[in-house]
Amino acid sequence: MQRCAWGESAPEYVTYHDEEWGRPLRGDDALFERLCLEAFQSGLSWLTILRKRPAFRAAFANFSIDAVAEFDADDEARLMADAGIVRNRAKIAATVRNARTARQQPEGLSDLLWSFAPSGPRTRPATLADVPATSPESVAMARELKRRGFVFVGPTTAYALMQATGMVDDHVADCFRAFP
Repeated sequence: MQRCAWGESAPEYVTYHDEEWGRPLRGDDALFERLCLEAFQSGLSWLTILRKRPAFRAAFANFSIDAVAEFDADDEARLMADAGIVRNRAKIAATVRNARTARQQPEGLSDLLWSFAPSGPRTRPATLADVPATSPESVAMARELKRRGFVFVGPTTAYALMQATGMVDDHVADCFRAFP
């Protein structure tokens, strides 16, 4: 079976590529998890985040927006002491702030994020070198999220979120997961 080359570099990547990456994902809490994990990944390997994802889920109440929005200074201290997650004070604080901000979105986080999904046909990347790091849509998404009060959501993070959650399909042309 032919995969995107990155999807063959570690067993966790094989599973993530084959079962999750690029499949449409909806739901406020599910997309909140992805938004947070993409922010935690910034400057690190995605493999690190995948390996720590069960600990992240346990530490952040399964990324329930309502639960995380209620986290306080004691929770942030607890998270800073949790070796199972990435212990970055700014990213932990951003996760709590983003939960509070997500809770205030009248249309819900899922509908807000999906409103930036490109419409119409796109050229499928032939190779990994053809996969962009950003897009006009991810730039617009990041700008709007920041305007609404979200943090740690630049255009590259927004594009990675769009790829991971199926808002864009960047499986390379010869990948078995490439949709027609």
